Formats: sequence, structure tokens, C-alpha cells
Amino acid sequence: MSVSVGYKIQERAQSTFQHLRPANGLDMTDKDTPAENLQMDADERQAVNLVESDYSIYRCRDCDNVVLTMQDCDGGMTCHGETMERVTDSKLGIRPPDIRQVLLDAFGLPKPGLDICLCVIGEGPLSPAELGDRLGYAEGTVRTYLNDLVEFGLIQKSQLNRESGGFVNVYHSIDLTEMREETLIAFYAWAGEAASLIEEANLTKEDYRDAEYDDGLGEVFWERFGEQTENE
Repeated sequence: MSVSVGYKIQERAQSTFQHLRPANGLDMTDKDTPAENLQMDADERQAVNLVESDYSIYRCRDCDNVVLTMQDCDGGMTCHGETMERVTDSKLGIRPPDIRQVLLDAFGLPKPGLDICLCVIGEGPLSPAELGDRLGYAEGTVRTYLNDLVEFGLIQKSQLNRESGGFVNVYHSIDLTEMREETLIAFYAWAGEAASLIEEANLTKEDYRDAEYDDGLGEVFWERFGEQTENE
């Protein structure tokens, strides 16, 4: 399965759940971010033990290629026919990811949508009314998220015949093996887009250093990425 499939899933997810993002300032700009929050983020950064991690990072000794894999490949990874070096330490600390924030940022899936999805996976098939009762969400809210989760591809809808006649829509999980593969591919696509932004930021700094600008690097940097955001 190609990465392009995952990218389409990730792109669809962002548009699917965009209107369901909580309006509580999650997409904060520099002007809206209190100084204490910036300090808190710095305090939360920590080193990562890449030797004992569940994933592996490899880099090429001859070029700038870096590879992330969830499997410890026997014999390592190769780049243009040569064995790549496994990265065992990082000079930069990171802020450990939170699953809720990861799902929101990568897939546009807020916590209510995750609650509903998990309930369907663990206890389905369930109707919107049953989900609302179990989770404490209004049935209308549940229906909205269910429709979006079906469109996203994480759950399926079917019809269950009532003993008294008629039918009711119920929701159940897709195959969990398929879900694992599709969500990982989609996340890798999102991570690739994020890595492209970081690389573009580094190239912007190099370009500024090698050229002549009237404005400062900060102004040039945010103007360039502001234009990208508007174009997207």
C-alpha cells in the first residue's frame, strides 16, 4: 500500500473533523500565548532514549536522508546501496506527545469523537441513542460524529432489524488490522508534512544568511510561512 493512500486519508480527516474542533484556543498564535505557557513547554522537554524506544531512526552517512521505522529491521536500513547508521541519541529534547493532542493535530479528531470511536470499537454494534446514554453526549452530537467517523473510515454503519418492525442504524468497527495500518500510514504522511515544514524552516534560515534582506530573519521567516498558510 502506498503512502499516497495514507495522505489522502489524513487529508480527508483534517477536512472531515475541521468543523468539530473545540473553539478553546488550541490553535494559539504568538500573540495569544502567555509567557508562562511558553516556559511550561520548555520545562516539559526531555531527552529521548532512542536505544530503548519502540521505533528506530536511521541516517545515511553520505547524504541527509533520515528514516523512521516502527520495526527493528534485521541488517538495518540501506541508502543508495549502503547500510545506514542507527541514531542512538538526539541533542535536542522534545515535549512527549499526548495521544489526544496527536489525534487532534494529525487527524483533526477531538476527544468526543475519540470517545465515540472507542466505544463503538469496544462495545459495538451500537445505535446513536445507546452511545449517547453510555457516554453522556446529546444524541444529535453523537450522530454528527458518527457520520464523520464513517466518512473518515474508522467505523461502519449497518441496519439492524427491530423485532417490532422497521430497523435502526447501528455502528461497528472496521477490521482492526486494517485500522492499524491505515492510521499509521496516515500519521506517517502527516509526520512527513511536518518534517517538510521543519526542513523548509532550516532552508529559510540558510537562504537568509546567504542573501541580503532589509528585514530581520524573524520577519522574513514568518512572512514566508504566513504566505504558505494563506495559499493552502
